[in-house]
Amino acid sequence: MAQLTEGMKAPMFESIDQNGNKVSLKDFAGKKLILYFYPKDNTPGCTAEACNLRDNYEEFLKEGFSVVGVSADSEKSHRSFSEKYSLPFPLIADTSKKILSDYGVWKEKSLYGKKFMGTVRTTFIIDENGIIHKIISKVETSAHAGQIFKILK
Repeated sequence: MAQLTEGMKAPMFESIDQNGNKVSLKDFAGKKLILYFYPKDNTPGCTAEACNLRDNYEEFLKEGFSVVGVSADSEKSHRSFSEKYSLPFPLIADTSKKILSDYGVWKEKSLYGKKFMGTVRTTFIIDENGIIHKIISKVETSAHAGQIFKILK
């Protein structure tokens, strides 16, 4: 798949969230969406990011945005993570990595010289028409909501 860029139509997705509910891009037709991809439940950076988005969730709703998180973790892992940190938004389980691949965030990474495939932390701000308004590739985990609000202003 070609690299996604701002102004492109967001790829369609459909999967199950932490509560077993089907979540699809179609569910957000006519609405604005913050779709964030993160590597792993219950890790320091991912927890900081999720909690920062949680703490600003009501403000996102006031601005007309829904929030959805996506990782390759299972529905069960997402449920535990969501319950532990009282996350008010859906976390999509993408164990097949299809959504991650379609959005171009499943990539080769390197840690201590070892190469492996993993999720590159990225956020897509999608408008009411399903168009990618902004892509945030340098996510500040503990201040991510602030990054998003800066873009929205």
